[in-house]
Amino acid sequence: MHQLSLTDISRALAAKEFSASELSSHLLARIKALDPQLNSFISVTEELALSQAKAADARRANGETGALLGAPIAHKDLF
Repeated sequence: MHQLSLTDISRALAAKEFSASELSSHLLARIKALDPQLNSFISVTEELALSQAKAADARRANGETGALLGAPIAHKDLF
């Protein structure tokens, strides 16, 4: 999943190939595995990310659509 483009993620979420929760869990696990060597994140808000992914899944289940609904995002610390 981590090699998908944003367009591919959007399509896969819409097609229910995976959920926002599954995607977020995958990416968070990758951060945990690689960030000790890369030191690319100052802070990771895992609980918030998972709760927002769960909310996005619920919104999709209720028929809401949106190109970015459920797509995770990471912000550079200078923003």
